[in-house]
Amino acid sequence: MVQELTRPTSLRRGAAPDSAWAFLDGEFVPIRDAKVSVLTHAFNYGTGVFEGIRAYWNAADEQLYALSLKEHYLRMHRSCRIMRISLPYTADDLVGITLELLRKCAYREDAYVRPLAYKSSPVIGVRLHDLEDSFTVFAVPFGTYIDIDRGISCSVSSWRRTDDNAIPARAKITGSYVNAALAKTEAQEAGFDEAIVLTGDGHVSEGSAENLFMVRDGVLNTPPGSDNILEGITRSSILQIAADAGIATRIRQIDRTELYVADEVFLCGTGAQISPVTSIDRRAIGKGEPGPITTKVSHIYFDAVRGKVPQYRSWLTPVYKR
Repeated sequence: MVQELTRPTSLRRGAAPDSAWAFLDGEFVPIRDAKVSVLTHAFNYGTGVFEGIRAYWNAADEQLYALSLKEHYLRMHRSCRIMRISLPYTADDLVGITLELLRKCAYREDAYVRPLAYKSSPVIGVRLHDLEDSFTVFAVPFGTYIDIDRGISCSVSSWRRTDDNAIPARAKITGSYVNAALAKTEAQEAGFDEAIVLTGDGHVSEGSAENLFMVRDGVLNTPPGSDNILEGITRSSILQIAADAGIATRIRQIDRTELYVADEVFLCGTGAQISPVTSIDRRAIGKGEPGPITTKVSHIYFDAVRGKVPQYRSWLTPVYKR
């Protein structure tokens, strides 16, 4: 006999409330009705691409601000080209669909938007060609992905980052996140908060699902796109903030042991936001607390995403009409 599972009385972080909506196969439906077959190709083979988009609630403005919407959808189109997925909507179309979705959900709190484009044919057989394509997007309430206030501990993972000639990190491919899951679980079960993964030749790539920045001698460094990183939108925003704030930056390869002697390290991404790293492999980073450059960049970023920095209002799209 199969035991019936009891639904928890409160929603876990990232769970969808009953009032949530999704856009699936060209129409808006209650999220409880947004279902696909177990035969769906992407479910069986990981043949899909996705984005993660945040929307930030500003109580003073009574406004929900969607962050970098068009940039995310332009990247999704690039991922689709790599995976031979036909997406019938332009980036502007997708921005409009997302805004309508968020209005239907009527969130007055931070939210997370998940668009997916995927191979939807109900067939067995691994390939990319001669398959149907579908698109869906949904939104759920969402707070912090990892603890960003106290700083986090990391370990350098035994799992290497997938290579561009194997599963391209440049595309956000659903199946490739097995790599992230293996690294993250290894780290957390060993008592760390997060993992840092290396390339096949031993250079620092990124966190399990976040880009990495390192400060040495006052210079903010981050690995190049050729070191199998996701070309992160938050990463680009941080590089812009640093340039505007007069912080020297370099995009270059980083050795593992440089992390141990770094003045500061932080991870970043749409989900992770900006997460200061205070230890790696049980070695304190700097003074074992968030450093001054990390703190400065973080304060500017968190004000910017809530619409408090006029200089960066172009990153934001107000959801609710006024």
